[in-house]
Formats: sequence, C-alpha cells, structure tokens
Amino acid sequence: MPDATPESPRTPRCHALLPCAGSGSRAGTEMPKQYQPIAGQAMVMHTLDALRAVARLDRCVVVIAPGDVFWASHAGGVTLARCGGSTRAETVFNGLQALRDQGADDHDWVLVHDAARCLVTPAQVDALIDACWPDAVGGLLALPLPDTLKSEADGRVCATVDRAHKWLAQTPQMFRLGALHAALAATAASGFAGVTDEASAMEMAGHRPLLVRGSAQNFKVTYPEDFALAEAVLRSRP
Repeated sequence: MPDATPESPRTPRCHALLPCAGSGSRAGTEMPKQYQPIAGQAMVMHTLDALRAVARLDRCVVVIAPGDVFWASHAGGVTLARCGGSTRAETVFNGLQALRDQGADDHDWVLVHDAARCLVTPAQVDALIDACWPDAVGGLLALPLPDTLKSEADGRVCATVDRAHKWLAQTPQMFRLGALHAALAATAASGFAGVTDEASAMEMAGHRPLLVRGSAQNFKVTYPEDFALAEAVLRSRP
C-alpha cells in the first residue's frame, strides 16, 4: 500500500484582535472612551471600519468585559470574546486564547490594534502585513521620534535624551499567534509585569520585532483634547 501523501500546510491566516475592555480613565469621559461618539459614531466603530476594509484579514475579534452592554446592538460583522481582563495585557492574552479555542492556528498572524487608534487606514494595515508576512518574527507600526526628549525629576528637566534610533510605538502589532501567546504566558504569573505592548512581550521573550513606518495621524486618542483632533481628521477624509 503506497504511503499517504502528506497534507500540505495551510496558508497562514491574518486575524485582527481589538482589546476593548478598558475604561479610558485619562480621557475624562463618562463612558469608556472607545464608545465615545466621534464624527457620528462610536470611536471603536471607525476603527473597525478601517480593519474590515482590509481584504486579507480573516476576522476581527473584539475582546470586551463580560458585562459590556454596548455590543448588544453593534456586534454585526465582528466576533465578540467576553473575556476582557483587568489590564490590556491580560485582555490580549485572553483574546489570543479565545482565538485558539475558535480554531485559529498557532502559525496564523494576529494583528493587535488599539480600539482608540481610530484614524488608522487600510493602507497602513496593508503595509504592515506586506512587511511582516515574510519576516520570522513580525513587527509593528511606529514612527521615528520627531521631538526633543526630556527626562524629568520633581517636575524639572534633569536630562535631554538622545532621540536617535528611538521610535514611537503604534498599532497594529503583528505576530504569530502561538509566539505571542507564549510570550505573554511567560509573564502571566507576574501580572504581565513590564509588558506595555505586544512588542515588549516579544522582546522579553528574546525576539526583535520589525519596525514599519506608520503615520503621525495614527495616534491613540487618550486625553480630552484628542477627541476634537480625531474628529477633525475623520471629517476631512472623503
């Protein structure tokens, strides 16, 4: 009897994962900032509109707090994972496990994106996928630091920091599902200490993520004044 033909490896898929369980306390809004209306709809919906326009994304998974009621009327076209944690890192970690439970392969790519980066464009996401697809590690959108950087002590400058070779990290951040899950799992017992984004978890695991130039418009809406700027940009687009 002839040997069975080995099964061909499946082409990796790309999944978008949005941690959406935070309260956004710095934004000064009554509701979580991702649900604050901007240019006619909740901020997170602008984010999802951009991601759903990227043809190579197999699905968009939104990780929310278990008691979140916003999505009762907004869940069309997305997969909800009601497993948000007390920190962003925990929420992402739980979301990755939910993806695995739903049948995603550890070799698949996951693009983790901040719900509050509502100005990202499909072209920027496509550029990240193009750059990371052949890479062994993956990477993130980022910008070279444009301004003079100061170090502070007691409210006063104590040093000027050399800005050469320094970048501002953005999202999406694109890594293999299995590798990112393992990197976060290694820090889970410590409460994800030192993990400020997915790239930092990968760095702690010994990897060197790729830097892919992003856009200054892909900023994270964080403070009250950011909402007006984001709305102005959204309304200026066709």
